[in-house]
Amino acid sequence: MAGIVKISLPVTGMSCASCALSVESMLKAMPDVKDASVNYADRSVRVAFDSSSLSLGSLRKAVKDIGYDLIIDIEDIQDKLAAIDKKQMKRMVYKLVVSILFSIPVFAIAMLSHTVSATDRWIMLFLSLPVIVYSGSGFYVTAWKQARHRTANMDTLVATGTGAAFIFSLVNTIAPQLLIQPGHLTHVYFESAVIIITFILTGKVLEEKARSKASSAIKKLAGLQPKTITVKRDGIQISISPGLVIYGDLIEVKPGERIPADGKVIKGESFVDQSSITGEAIPIIKIAGDKVFSGTLNQQGSLLIESTGSGSDSLLSQIIGLVQEAQSGKPPIQQLVDRIASIFVPVVLMIGLITFFAWFFLGPDPSLNFALVTALSVLIIACPCALGLATPTALIVGLGKGASRGILVRDVSSLQMAYKVDTVVLDKTGTLTAGKPDVTDSWWINDKAEESTAGILYAIERLSFHPLAGSICKHLETIHPGISQLEIAPAEFIENRGAGVQARIDGKIYYAGNEVFMNDNKVTFSKEANMQIAELKRKAMTIILFGNTDEILGIFGLADSLKPNAIKAIKSFKDMHIEVIMLTGDNAEVANLVASQAGISRVLSNCLPDQKGDFIKQLQNEGRKVAMIGDGINDSYALAQADVGITMARGSDIALESAGITLMAGDLEHAVSAFRLSKAIIQKIRHNLFWAFLYNIIAIPLAAGVLYPFTGMLLSPMIAGAAMAMSSVSVVANSLRLLSVKI
Repeated sequence: MAGIVKISLPVTGMSCASCALSVESMLKAMPDVKDASVNYADRSVRVAFDSSSLSLGSLRKAVKDIGYDLIIDIEDIQDKLAAIDKKQMKRMVYKLVVSILFSIPVFAIAMLSHTVSATDRWIMLFLSLPVIVYSGSGFYVTAWKQARHRTANMDTLVATGTGAAFIFSLVNTIAPQLLIQPGHLTHVYFESAVIIITFILTGKVLEEKARSKASSAIKKLAGLQPKTITVKRDGIQISISPGLVIYGDLIEVKPGERIPADGKVIKGESFVDQSSITGEAIPIIKIAGDKVFSGTLNQQGSLLIESTGSGSDSLLSQIIGLVQEAQSGKPPIQQLVDRIASIFVPVVLMIGLITFFAWFFLGPDPSLNFALVTALSVLIIACPCALGLATPTALIVGLGKGASRGILVRDVSSLQMAYKVDTVVLDKTGTLTAGKPDVTDSWWINDKAEESTAGILYAIERLSFHPLAGSICKHLETIHPGISQLEIAPAEFIENRGAGVQARIDGKIYYAGNEVFMNDNKVTFSKEANMQIAELKRKAMTIILFGNTDEILGIFGLADSLKPNAIKAIKSFKDMHIEVIMLTGDNAEVANLVASQAGISRVLSNCLPDQKGDFIKQLQNEGRKVAMIGDGINDSYALAQADVGITMARGSDIALESAGITLMAGDLEHAVSAFRLSKAIIQKIRHNLFWAFLYNIIAIPLAAGVLYPFTGMLLSPMIAGAAMAMSSVSVVANSLRLLSVKI
């Protein structure tokens, strides 16, 4: 399996955004790795590498060398990740409990004693050891591994700060004469070291719980597949996992069960709830020959389906892959944050050193204690967790919310652009309209003719292969219930492709087709018939005529109707101050009629696919931000050219790869929701980044003691640790508010 391979793998052991950058940098530095992108929020890395010279084991070894790990066995990955997360959470809770139990008495001794005696110091030392050695061990181990590779992350700051406080206090307990200054008592900071670790562990536990909620979209999608399914191969029933389904497997799906694989109905009839895939609220009737999709819910009858591909190729698997890819992607705003974070930790270490030496030489007595307190506060409070979480947590929550509504974001850069769009260009067929002409107008020469010949027309059209024949039959079934039960069999049937059909029934010849076909067969047009035809032409409708050798008996006008929510969606775009333009390959009469019905004033008709793309380019040259909404097939050039490409997926043609955003239900209202989602996500990212940057801008100078000469105010390392932990939790909590945003 040689060549460039792209794969997404879970990363374990990361504790902050700087950890993610460390893993990313290490992988990118490997000679045969083409690209690597780590998402701290969902603990995964998407890596592209040359599999002919590099193995997954080599990638894992490189990551393990700096203190982390990769899960390279991707079979049953969701179950394994769930087990790892559960184990990690359990371990974190144990460490937090130990930290709390031993930190409280240390803190109490420090706060309640006016002067800490030598005995008190020894008690505090022994109580602090479990916190430092067990609860805080992860910080020191990771910091050491980072230092070996000349890198640094949040753990470096925590380990440096708490380690310095503990070692300083240890020396002042065991040999206080070494650091004593004339005329001053020595101080210990055991309480600062242990309380900081407690605060940070508390923040991590809360952050882990919030992150688990944020990444629930993938878990919910994966949960749509059963653990095992029973298939029939060569007449033998076997139980397998959904991922092992192959083409041609026969699967029986009972009422209330989820369909385990993409396939085609062989036998049975039932309503299927496809809301998990398309977002459509109304269940769809499925009969023999219809397609069904993995993860959808069979409601009433039993279905026997034949799989049409492997389990890994199913639509649900593709959707899960796209959501994972989108959540691991990085919009331009996150790339900027990454660059800032990559230099943030070294800068903070430098600020900490400068703070220490500045107050050591210039500060009040005891200067060593003063310098240590301020340097520790700087190191602790500056941990860049909130900064690193600002973008990915908002993306994960927002993209998960979109996926639950049938809005799949393949390119996260589309999100950063969508809210800037001022012009939406729409295709007509399949986007504004249903793409399937229906009978909207019908006329019969008289009631008697309709009563006596409607069944004949139905019998003729049922035999035709013309796409419009089905629309005529559907209309007749609606108007005349039970017409499909009539036993009318033409003695002779001839189809003239593209023109019409003729049949002999009870000795008479009947015709159904267009106007030219009727004229060629010398069918007589009455004055009323001609008037009706003229009216339908004025409406730019497709016309089907029905008659016999004597006269026209019936006339039917067919039109590609607007989708149910099209008018509402166009109004919503206008309310958002977005201009809507329709491009179509149809003629001007049809285009103008549809546009007027939808409320669109600017229309371009008779457009070839390349002309659509050129028109979008022209709009962009005018300085506009353009979104193209099409069906993902003949609009591919236009979708690629647009700033934001949105595909209207359809059941028979789901073009997931054709645009940055795919609307599974093919509903324009969902396009409006996509724009609202974009705006909501970007707003949350901006809010998160604002508070994260503001926090550091304000907190670092305060921790360094800039206000001390004027107010006597000095930030305690304990308060710094609490503020750092809660800043991360607040960013995640703010991102989770996206779940309640109405789109």
